[in-house]
Amino acid sequence: MIEKKAIEYGTKWFHSQNWKVYPFQKKMWQSFFRESSGILNAPTGSGKTFSLWIPAAIRAAESKSHQSRQRLKIIWLTPLRALANDLTLAMQRFSDENELGLKISIRTGDTSTNERQRINQSPPDCLVTTPESLHLMLSQKDSANYFSDLETLVVDEWHELLGTKRGVQVELAISRLKALTDQTLSVWGISATVGNMDEALQVLTGVQEKGVIVRADIKKKIQIKSVIPKKIENYPWAGHLGIRLIKQVMDIVHANNTTLLFTNTRSQTEIWYQGIMEKYPEMAGLMAMHHGSIDNDIRKWVEDALNEGKLKLVICTSSLDLGVDFRPVDMVIQVGSPKGVSRFFQRAGRSGHGPGEVSRLQFVPTHALELIEAAALRSAIDDGQFEPRKPQTQCIDVLVQYLVTLAVGGGFYPDEIFEQVKQTYAFNGLTEQEWKWCLTFITTGGESLSQYEEFSKVEIDKGLYKVFRQKTMMRHRLGIGTIVGDPALKVRFVTGGFIGTVEESFVSRLNPGDVFWFAGQPLEFVRLKDLTVQVKKGSPKKGTVPRWGGGRIPLSSELSRLLRSKIESAAREEYDSVELKKIKPILDLQAKLSIIPDKNTLLIEKTQSDEGYHVFVFPFEGRAVHEVLGAVVAFRIAQSVPITLSISMNDYGFELLSDQAIPIEEALESDLFTKKDLLFDISHSVNQSEMAKRRFRDIAAISGLVFQGHPGQPVRGKHLQMNSGIIYQALADYDPDNLLLKQAEDEVLSRQLELDRFMEAMDRINQQEIRLVQTKQPTPFSFPILVDGMRERISSESLASRIERMKLKME
Repeated sequence: MIEKKAIEYGTKWFHSQNWKVYPFQKKMWQSFFRESSGILNAPTGSGKTFSLWIPAAIRAAESKSHQSRQRLKIIWLTPLRALANDLTLAMQRFSDENELGLKISIRTGDTSTNERQRINQSPPDCLVTTPESLHLMLSQKDSANYFSDLETLVVDEWHELLGTKRGVQVELAISRLKALTDQTLSVWGISATVGNMDEALQVLTGVQEKGVIVRADIKKKIQIKSVIPKKIENYPWAGHLGIRLIKQVMDIVHANNTTLLFTNTRSQTEIWYQGIMEKYPEMAGLMAMHHGSIDNDIRKWVEDALNEGKLKLVICTSSLDLGVDFRPVDMVIQVGSPKGVSRFFQRAGRSGHGPGEVSRLQFVPTHALELIEAAALRSAIDDGQFEPRKPQTQCIDVLVQYLVTLAVGGGFYPDEIFEQVKQTYAFNGLTEQEWKWCLTFITTGGESLSQYEEFSKVEIDKGLYKVFRQKTMMRHRLGIGTIVGDPALKVRFVTGGFIGTVEESFVSRLNPGDVFWFAGQPLEFVRLKDLTVQVKKGSPKKGTVPRWGGGRIPLSSELSRLLRSKIESAAREEYDSVELKKIKPILDLQAKLSIIPDKNTLLIEKTQSDEGYHVFVFPFEGRAVHEVLGAVVAFRIAQSVPITLSISMNDYGFELLSDQAIPIEEALESDLFTKKDLLFDISHSVNQSEMAKRRFRDIAAISGLVFQGHPGQPVRGKHLQMNSGIIYQALADYDPDNLLLKQAEDEVLSRQLELDRFMEAMDRINQQEIRLVQTKQPTPFSFPILVDGMRERISSESLASRIERMKLKME
């Protein structure tokens, strides 16, 4: 009967909104009551939220009517705080219009202390929250009772959490909540784009449970166009083209009601805002910015203004590319390649974000060769080819943080929790020896840290593992989470008023009087006081733009494969898209000066310039792979000939540069790309120990080995690195088998160096014919890499003029 009621309510309410009820939605409303867990896979803007919310709400309302007191029934997990408000409004509207009497609340890092206390004392029917806030609630002493009547847990945008340590946090939370509800908890994920859906389901449900995948039988209509430059230069270089297309971009903005302009970094968001305001001052009041470092109150104002249709243009980053439903948005502009098919698809879906509506996106290249990526992206979306998200396993730092969370929240018995943890995908392979190591770590700090009291956090009382010290409890709750970055410093006006946050590494380069652009305004740096950047209004002269960590997005494996496919089409002279046709002159010049490689060919170019002797290699596998491959190739060449080589790379290839001739022919004859002794060569060509030490900083923060500071008073970055470095060295010297140490080394190989993908690239290279081409000058393929190398060697002020002189000389 309740299943029939959900279908009846859902169908009636959809019709009242003038929405079509799709077959997958009816199937979801049925599956919710017939299956204990699963994943809803449907395109963005197709009504996914209500497909799950309606049956969950009906069941919660039904059980609420039979209870005498208010209990939490539904948890809705979201990866972004920005989604919480929009979700809550939509959920509450359905409840109110159908007189279900449900109360929905939000708990995120932005929720006030008073509101958190109210939620703790008087549970809502549904709580919209984040993984970090959920773990904070698990650290409360009455958490077992608080969650005991929970019926449904929904993980929104599951693909965004899958493959991250936040996803591991979600797995652990689910394992605990299942135990607290006697395994009656219904767990559902929502995902629009993921290439390994079956594995995504297994990670969500755990290894012992089989869920169901409810797939939408509709295809989201997406119109993708590229902003084609009127003039294509023969020698493209990265970064210079995008802002030059500002007039064409603004023509698109003026032709639509509301536009979201996505950039890949917060710095680019600031640059585009500044550039548009300089040339189009009439946009003041009609344009805004949105990214994660801007004050939350400002971001909330932008979101509200978007919903109300008050803004014509919002320049943003990934802070707005998930799930948010801004009805007035009818156009999306993507500046630069998003480096991944799924990310591109998500951003396109921000326009026409409603069932049956068409999403429209315009792609703006930042250099001419990105038009090839635009053609590849369109092909991928037409064919529904999305990247898989590889789940993380054996994250010991996340596990020990979780154990301390349980110990803070009333304590735990090891045997019971071990069984729960083993049910997760992430820790299914955890051995009893590793488990005992984790217990020893949280109670004594481990073999080499046991003499220091601060590392002995958990005490054992009659078999119960529990935290008794208030200071330990407070510090742990402040550190719950897996997102670790460069410590952020608050930016405030001297006269008062919070603007946002910038990273400490950027502030360390500022002198009093320096002007930088942030949140769309020129700010003059006055002083750094009490870890707060004090500023005043600066003169609107040219200033720097803050740089934030994670600026370079890696090219995904799926997009690199499609990129190689499009280049092969050009090699066969098949120009099957408007983008390839436009850059045909560049590709023709490439073929004239060198070759365009097909899938069976690895192109290597060698040339000489005023800079020295160059060798360019083009695997088209992404910057991360090229960084390692370039280091290995340089190491192997230097082993046979005493030579100094510098390395530059981009997503298409890498460069070796020397002041003497590079013996590339001899190196190729000695099997330069052999997989023999490859791991040895990687370890000696890449400073793995230094990488591991830096990786260990994040692991140390997550596992609680170092304290990151109090709210508004973060530990300075250099101190954090120094403290974690001291611990790393102590463990390396006295406890080399430490699991956190081993994790740092494993993460360098698997996450930073992308070893699996690197090995696949090596396999492909060893099956290809190598074509070594001597060129008289840099080619269109090599020129962008040459420019990237020059950025490191000369000042930015002279870079553009230097490039122009080089181009004139070549032409």
